[in-house]
Amino acid sequence: MRMVFLCFLLTGCAGREVLDEIPKDFILSWGETETVSEEEEEESSSEEEEPAECFLMEEASSFAYKSLNEAERAWYRDMERILGGFQEEGVLSRTGLEGGLDDTCIDKVFQCVLSDHPELFYVEGYSYVKYAIGNKITALHFSGTYSMDLETAVVRREEIRAAVEELAAGISEDASDYEKVKYVYETLIRNTDYDLEAPDNQNIYSVFVRHFSVCQGYAKATQYLLNFLGVECTLVLGTVESGEGHAWNLVKVDGDYYYVDTTWGDVSYRTDGSGENGEISMPEINYDYLNVTTEELLRTHSIGGEVPMPLCTAKTANYYVQEGALFTAYDREQMAALFQKAAGSGQNDITVKCADAACYEEILRILIEDQEIFQFLAEGESRIAYAQNEKQLSLTFWVTNE
Repeated sequence: MRMVFLCFLLTGCAGREVLDEIPKDFILSWGETETVSEEEEEESSSEEEEPAECFLMEEASSFAYKSLNEAERAWYRDMERILGGFQEEGVLSRTGLEGGLDDTCIDKVFQCVLSDHPELFYVEGYSYVKYAIGNKITALHFSGTYSMDLETAVVRREEIRAAVEELAAGISEDASDYEKVKYVYETLIRNTDYDLEAPDNQNIYSVFVRHFSVCQGYAKATQYLLNFLGVECTLVLGTVESGEGHAWNLVKVDGDYYYVDTTWGDVSYRTDGSGENGEISMPEINYDYLNVTTEELLRTHSIGGEVPMPLCTAKTANYYVQEGALFTAYDREQMAALFQKAAGSGQNDITVKCADAACYEEILRILIEDQEIFQFLAEGESRIAYAQNEKQLSLTFWVTNE
């Protein structure tokens, strides 16, 4: 006689505005007895149906997969096949059980699959059935739970792919890793508004098709588009200084890892109705979280989730370094060159970053208190606004007629 535990799901994410982890389900369990023969078990384990559809993208990176041991990787591949094929049920291989895994390990592996695969936009959670003799588990049957039917998912997959291909056409295949990351950062911000009430806001459909999302939508869309362009990018989960759950990305640029937070790069995330009711309109993009180090990130973020993250120390691909906007001390020629570059490209704003607090205070004093900022403006420009980020030691200036 074998004991069968039927595990049913309650969606644990309903009503939450910003998630602190990938959506998963909470499990209620109770037992009932059912006889399962050795032959039935072996047959169930060996026969896997060929999926009618495959939603997995060839370009997906495998950062989370690489963090797992061999037994966990076996279950990862099982779940990847089941979820990617929109299957209702499949068997988790004996390799995992023989490697010491049990049902308490399912959630970690499931989270890793979703971390690597933003294209699984329809996956809400999972359920499983555990077969055991006494305390020994003999088989685990795993099922995905989905937010839509297969027909709807297929239609949405094609809508997403069409939108992604259109966006990808906006940058050369020969572009550098840095250029691709910057392009994706800017393009998604310009095409998306932060909205807590947006439908599908935990997945990429909300960004690529609806253009309204929250942090997980931004982060998964950043991951999907960069993977599509050939840049390694994975999802990072954690919290921010307010204590809210948050999602952002880890990217690999020219062999070095950096953090990118597209959500915090979107000024619509930080403002409500900017420019309305007498407010001054701000530039739409904040570059403080485009290719930053672990040290810079941890000033405002805390890293969580199931997947260990590397220590990011490289600065070469940081936005301010690449754009010549990092100051170690006030340099009038460097500042003038930034304003001239902005004017030449039709840009009305510039952002500078300081290497330390002393440089930050010096630039504030010279440009704002001593009003040297006006020496860099073009003829006819007489009003300028600025925004400060003291934690990241950055200053943004923009011409305004308001």
